[in-house]
Amino acid sequence: MKLSRIISLPITVIALIISTSTLADNQRRIDVDSKVVTQHKAKINGQRFNYTVATGTQPVWDDKGDAVATLQYTYYTRDKVDDRTTRPLLISGPGSASVWMHLAYTGPRVLKIDDEGYPIQPYGVKDNPYSVLDIADIVYVNPVNTGYSRVLENEKGKLLSKAKQKEMFFGVNADIKYLAEWLNTFVNRAERWRSPKFLIGESYGTTRVSGLAHELQNSQWMYINGVVLVSPTDIGIKRDGPIKAANRLPYFAATAWYHKALKADLQAKDLDELLPEVEEFTVNELIPALAKGGFINAEEKRRIITKMAHYAGLSEKFVEQNNLDVPTQFFWKELLRDRGQTVGRLDSRYLGMDKRDAGESPDYWAELTSWLHSFTPAINHYLREELNYKTDVKYNLFGNVHPWDRTGNNTGENLRLAMAQNPYLNVMIQSGYFDGATNYFDAKYTLWQLDPSGKMKDRLNFKGYRSGHMMYLRHADLESSNNDLRDFIEHALPKKEQAAKY
Repeated sequence: MKLSRIISLPITVIALIISTSTLADNQRRIDVDSKVVTQHKAKINGQRFNYTVATGTQPVWDDKGDAVATLQYTYYTRDKVDDRTTRPLLISGPGSASVWMHLAYTGPRVLKIDDEGYPIQPYGVKDNPYSVLDIADIVYVNPVNTGYSRVLENEKGKLLSKAKQKEMFFGVNADIKYLAEWLNTFVNRAERWRSPKFLIGESYGTTRVSGLAHELQNSQWMYINGVVLVSPTDIGIKRDGPIKAANRLPYFAATAWYHKALKADLQAKDLDELLPEVEEFTVNELIPALAKGGFINAEEKRRIITKMAHYAGLSEKFVEQNNLDVPTQFFWKELLRDRGQTVGRLDSRYLGMDKRDAGESPDYWAELTSWLHSFTPAINHYLREELNYKTDVKYNLFGNVHPWDRTGNNTGENLRLAMAQNPYLNVMIQSGYFDGATNYFDAKYTLWQLDPSGKMKDRLNFKGYRSGHMMYLRHADLESSNNDLRDFIEHALPKKEQAAKY
């Protein structure tokens, strides 16, 4: 039986709960189909307005129409909007749980952290005056086994087999297929078919939304206006061998510059002056040198070693010992070895300390442990106490989705094809200069290779920031990245009576 009840909230208004659980059910499981609605106020981009939040779960059905999983979502809508057919819907597809961009980037409430992104106690959330909720409604979705989203038991109380779960959920193409079906249902229920739609994904979520743009258009006949790739993966675009090795150097230079580990001539330059110089050397000199391998001329090799070491803040001996191919984990350990410190992987502004200064890689990721300080208590507090969505199910920041099937990753090509099929579709990449996991120059390279013809480059855009993988954790970049996203959305909306044609 379904349970409905009305709850009084001290600062909001009314919460409506629709749940499929029964009073007698005391097992720890998430409701299959549920919704809690709360009311809130915000001041964003100088505007004061009310907004509504629907937090709930919605099923994933198999081909027989049986619910096999349920996905937890949070849906934000601005109140008193007369015509939602012209109001954009931003669909946020994370790499893991939706918490990262939800509580640190685009949502109306963000983490209580300092201006550089470091934890502050007591943990919690605060208003985000830069959120794009002023110009777009937003839905945050948690894929299976992240957040509160879970695989469901069948009528016999058993889960799908591990093999069946992998086939349905845990792979590049399976993930895209079930999420596209789920989004079709969500858009139906929310009555948003006529709204302009945008996809935004971070990290692995960029693989997800790149594939979704094509899948939604070709299997659900749902056409998208924009795709935003935040700290993107390779999205199936190969960058092996000399490209892979050389593309790290601009990131090395940015990190060394941040930690004042460069020689005086380079350290005196601003990052906006330094990085184009390093990028030019990378493309025009380092890649050709690496391509020659062991047959490179000795004089040329010495010249390349000297310049590379100079830009990376490393010793010439260290670069030479690695044959111009310095692994990132070595760099994180080596750059500040003489200071007894390591630098973070996802954001190299963060410092760590190891048991031994010797070794080839850091003992732990300083940035990730710092982030988990803030995100874990904040999302649990926010969902339960501000959005009134209460469950005993654990919120998974990282879920059990392994082994992940990475075969058949054509998401980059599929994104290009979706753009070719849809003249409305624009793409923007946002990257932090200090991200060592998905470095910004790899992201630029991906942008360059996405459409080799160059026919659609006026619909491709890159934005860089002075922070890491989650560039929005730095307050200055929280403002600039949201403004860039706002501009992108507004620019991608077609003009009145503008037809989708070439």
